[in-house]
Amino acid sequence: MRLASSVKFLVVAVFYFVISSALGAAKVADYLRQSDEWFRSVEAKEVAANILSFQSDAGDWPKNTNTTVHRFEGDRATLHGTFDNSATLPELRFLAKLFSVTKAPEYEKAFLKGFDHVLEAQYANGGWPQTSPPSKGYDRHITFNDDAMVNILNFVRDIAREHAFDFVAVARRERAAKAFDRGIDCILKCQIRVDGQPTLWCAQHDEINFSPAKARSYELPSFSGSESAGIVRLLMTIPKPSAEIVAAVDGAVAFFERIKLTGIREVKVDDPQSPKGWDKRIVEDPGAPPLWARFYDLKTLKPMFVDRDGLPKEKLSDIGYERRNGYSWLGNSPARVLAEYPAWKKSVATAK
Repeated sequence: MRLASSVKFLVVAVFYFVISSALGAAKVADYLRQSDEWFRSVEAKEVAANILSFQSDAGDWPKNTNTTVHRFEGDRATLHGTFDNSATLPELRFLAKLFSVTKAPEYEKAFLKGFDHVLEAQYANGGWPQTSPPSKGYDRHITFNDDAMVNILNFVRDIAREHAFDFVAVARRERAAKAFDRGIDCILKCQIRVDGQPTLWCAQHDEINFSPAKARSYELPSFSGSESAGIVRLLMTIPKPSAEIVAAVDGAVAFFERIKLTGIREVKVDDPQSPKGWDKRIVEDPGAPPLWARFYDLKTLKPMFVDRDGLPKEKLSDIGYERRNGYSWLGNSPARVLAEYPAWKKSVATAK
């Protein structure tokens, strides 16, 4: 029976990594789906060593780096971690799972170092910057871009209440719960109001006065369709939501309906003369499902497309090839919010 179990584990592991190899090297988040048996394996220990080598002295990890495939052997002073682009949190979840399975103290130590860094990075007002300590640049802003703050809030909430983190001391788990509550309060303070009504959020907000803030040259203060969807879905997971949270969700859903784009579709067309061999186009299609722009002008509520010159345009075709095809300008993430909203609204009414 033990041999059969081992063979089964090997077959599953091989299949998983064949698929992963076809899609590219497995990243940290991919490994979180592995079994406890895999986390006891030599391979898991090797992956863990690679991940630990990339942990900065502050306790976080760099972005846009696959921390699983090799050891970091450079100057440790160059390791600058962040919460942007889904960095740091997957590594911490990996270490937590690894310690839970193996009880090896080095994994607990590294996890707690990173976890404490997450808590210490939170502003007194409940928000999180992209990096900690933040610079004087846009990384100091409260960051919703690429779901950075939503991912952090899901992480600290899981630590506060999930059995997978039972090894974390009660005091730390209580701090995580309080951090989550402060983060939700910050989200509500950041929500942009139009004529007194709550609407959406910008991708980043000023860390002092909560107003919509600029990041890179093509990321101007705006309503963000993509980031707002992640925020609303987080708010909808809160049990027994306050009247303020309900109003925030209701307002955002109404605004998603107001600004949705219908009758169009984004397509890629062959363009052999272009750098990528293709180009994005917006075409008319009466049967296409709704789309939402990444950014909307705060005054006109019209979709906004911006090149590196920082000048907003009304059409995707009006900006240059590089930014047009190197950034996500349209998406459908609010559609999931609209689909889940009726059931959520019914559950809220039932709970009263």
